[in-house]
Amino acid sequence: MSTAPTPEFPAGFRWGVSTSAYQIEGGVGEDGRGPSIWDTFARSPGRIVDGSTGDVACDHYHRHAEDVALLAGLGVTAYRFSIAWPRVQPGGTGPGNAGGLDFYDRLVDDLLVHGIDPVATLFHWDLPQPLEDAGGWLERDTANRFAEYADLVAARLGDRVRLWITLNEPFIHMSLGYGMGVHAPGRTLLFDAFPVAHHQLLGHGLAVSALRARGSGPVAIANNYSPVRVLGDTDADRAAGAAYEALHNRLFTDPLFGRGYPDGPAADPGVVRDGDLDVIAAPIDVLGVNYYNPTGVRAPEEGAPLPFELVPLAGYPRTAFDWPVVPEGLRELLGWLRDTYRDDLPPIQVTESGCAYDDTPGADGRVHDPERITYLDGHLRAVRAAIDDGVDVTGYFVWSLLDNWEWAEGFTKRFGLVHVDYRTQARTPKSSYAWLRDVIAASRGPATR
Repeated sequence: MSTAPTPEFPAGFRWGVSTSAYQIEGGVGEDGRGPSIWDTFARSPGRIVDGSTGDVACDHYHRHAEDVALLAGLGVTAYRFSIAWPRVQPGGTGPGNAGGLDFYDRLVDDLLVHGIDPVATLFHWDLPQPLEDAGGWLERDTANRFAEYADLVAARLGDRVRLWITLNEPFIHMSLGYGMGVHAPGRTLLFDAFPVAHHQLLGHGLAVSALRARGSGPVAIANNYSPVRVLGDTDADRAAGAAYEALHNRLFTDPLFGRGYPDGPAADPGVVRDGDLDVIAAPIDVLGVNYYNPTGVRAPEEGAPLPFELVPLAGYPRTAFDWPVVPEGLRELLGWLRDTYRDDLPPIQVTESGCAYDDTPGADGRVHDPERITYLDGHLRAVRAAIDDGVDVTGYFVWSLLDNWEWAEGFTKRFGLVHVDYRTQARTPKSSYAWLRDVIAASRGPATR
């Protein structure tokens, strides 16, 4: 753990934490909430490591006041949460569900009372099951339904939400949900999943227009990025690295800035209609960056189904997810975005950054997580270095406030600043919570409160 003081950040820098609806809310089936693809997927045998579901998760639906108090105690200036589409529109279309909208109305008001900016993500992977039954994101109409849903939410919350995020990690949803089948909805289409990419981005562009028509904003998208490390020195290795770069980092970014889709096996022009790229390139106010680690890539063996092979990066500490801890990769990534998109690039906010470790309460009842403190310290230093490099980074959100239901890993991976006993729902702030609280207080100072 570094003993040097964490560097200062500019006045007005946004300090936040992030969560997502299905991972923490619970309340499945309450107040008119309809089924999502994750409800269906979690009930399919063998899909979730520990056989659990998000039916209760962290019971945030009933305990949100307790969780907002934790946010206030941490001293964050913003809270990034997601709105469950099936809680607002149980069938994925039609009028809004009053019970669901009331819940988010209460949450937003509670945040504002505590001086915390509500940052609302419209889609964090929990598609209403009726839309998936109709084809999901493979169908163009889902983009139109998403815009309708965005309008419903903005009509209720748009006067108070301080930043809208349309989509969370559309690359991950496409690749793991529709390409590889390890996330909901569990399809295994490989590169035939490209329509999912285009229809998500089209939905993003239509939602931006819907939000702006309501006079609501500013607006962002949160993309997952991973610096590519080419492991090998052949032309084939470099080509493999370029192919992965195009798929992971550029497929969901180039079109945002009017550059169309990168060349490569995923970019099927038959899906794209006249005018679509103009809709997708609607100006955004912030680019959300989710960063966890770089990716090692080399040329695949002959006959492999993909044009690259992913290789674990050696020589770094590992998280409980077996992800390498590479803080300098975040600085590298932020510089890459600046150099690649230049004047097109809006201000950046790091909308997710965090780590899973096997945190358990000690004999004293406290949860000590020095590895997470080291992780956060390193990544905050990387952000400060990127700012010094001239990258316009205006915020940092830790993933996550709470230990939660971690998708296909169920309850086996803990990312939280706050430990959750899933049996009793007791919340216990970890040592990283206290550490971050002090960092935020020192950075903000009395003049920036």
